[in-house]
Parts: sequence; C-alpha cells; structure tokens
Amino acid sequence: MINSPSRALSLALLTVTLLALAAPASAADEDTPKGAAVTVLKAAKACFGNLVEVSGFILAREETAVRPERPGLKVTEVLAEAGDTVTAGQNLARLSLPEGGFQMIQAPVAGTISASSATIGAMAAARGDALFSIIARSEYDLVGLVPSADIAKLAVNQPAAIRIVGLGYVQGKVRRVAPTIEPNSQLGQVFIGISASQRLPINSSGRAEIKTGQSCGVAVPLAAILYTPAGTVVQVIRRNRVETKRVEVGLTDGGQVEIRDGLNEGDVVVARAGSLLREGDPVRPMMAAEAK
Repeated sequence: MINSPSRALSLALLTVTLLALAAPASAADEDTPKGAAVTVLKAAKACFGNLVEVSGFILAREETAVRPERPGLKVTEVLAEAGDTVTAGQNLARLSLPEGGFQMIQAPVAGTISASSATIGAMAAARGDALFSIIARSEYDLVGLVPSADIAKLAVNQPAAIRIVGLGYVQGKVRRVAPTIEPNSQLGQVFIGISASQRLPINSSGRAEIKTGQSCGVAVPLAAILYTPAGTVVQVIRRNRVETKRVEVGLTDGGQVEIRDGLNEGDVVVARAGSLLREGDPVRPMMAAEAK
C-alpha cells in the first residue's frame, strides 16, 4: 500500500516533535534566571583620600606686643580696637608726653588686633600689659596631637580641611611636624597653618583632616561587604549563581569601600550581602538602577 504525501508529512512532524521533547535542556534554558531576586551592581573604579585626623586648638602663629618705649605716657585717643585688621605703620593710639606734645603708637606689623588694654586717660606702661597685641599677618595655627603611627605619614604642605567650632570649615596646610614623640602618650605634635580672611577665636577647639595621599582602584558599597569567620567577602553573581569571593579592603569614604584585591572592575556584586545567600544558589539578578 502506498502512503499518501499528506500521511508521510504527518509522520515526519510527529517524529520531530517527539525528538524535541526527548532532547536535554539547552544552554539557554540553563541560563534562564531562577531563584530569589537580588539587587546587584557592578564594581567600579573610585579614588579614596588617605586622611589623618587631628584634634587641637587655634593659636596665633606669631603675636606682637605693642607698647610705648618710655613710661609715664597717658592715652588721649584710641584709634583701633580688638578685632580690627590693621596695616603696618597704621596709627593705633595717641599718647600725651609729660613735657607736652604727643606720641603716636603705630602697628609694627600688619595683622589682626587680638587684644587691647588702651583706654582714654590710662597710663601706658613700657612693661607689663601691652597696649595692643597683634596677630602678625593674621596667621593662625591649629596645634594638635597625632598618634605616633600617623606621624610618619605627615609632611610639610599637605592640605588640610579644618572645622572650627562655631565657624565651620577653613583650609590650611601642614606647616611643621614635631621631630619627637611624647614617651608616655606616644603622641606627636603637628602645626597646621591657617591664613584666614576673618578673625579666628584664639584657644578655640578645631578638628582637621589632613590628606596624606590618594588611592584609586575598585570600589563597592559598604553594604556589599560581608564579614565572616573565614575573612572579608563579597558575593559575586556568575551565570545567575552566587559565588563567594574573599577580598582585601582598604580605605572608606562616603559609604564606599576600596577593594585592594579579590575583585575586578565590572564584576557583578550583590548590593546588600547577607547570610541568606549561599555559595551556588541560583538567583535572578536585577541591576540597582532597575530595582528602584
């Protein structure tokens, strides 16, 4: 009996269908995301400032006392007060001479008057309290103490951001690092120079962050780091499965952590690592921008 063409075609289609059902899952099927949905991100390049923190007090770098050269003079006019910024040679006060006439007291240097005892009718002494004290060139120092482990990192001219209580931030630079360490406390002294356009309160407390260098490399958010008995790890996603990788962490800044070893730029990392994910678990990764 001769089969009709239509019957032969039906048998062929049936055979193809049965073969397809019997075939193993393709690689594409294996790569189809399964398991829990997790938010991921790519490890990216970032730079971190290496900072040394210093706490201390604001002091005048150089203070000049202004007095008359001879005793017995009386203040008849006061031309400047504490807080004023003055120039070199500027008249500060007029004094009367015992023999008649007067003498002008002038600023020997430019700067800011930090204190004044000059009052009309008072006697101006050649010794004792100065008529005026001037912070030369309006230059200040934050003088602070640093642990011995950080002293070796400091060098002249390193930039510093200084927060002064009640005033906010001013900029400065390391001016001098003491060559010795106090044996009992193991602290060393550092002088951070400040050239301020405003009067700074002497003896007020301040805190500085000195930038001693910069490190650039791969970074991830702090939440992506997991601390385990076996070490510090991140959870990386490869072929939609979890892989745990040990890493060496470095500096931190703004919620980001420097990864010095164990991770490459572009690696897909679980954004919020946790103990619920295990090595080899299948997951459905969602990039952080898509998960919002």
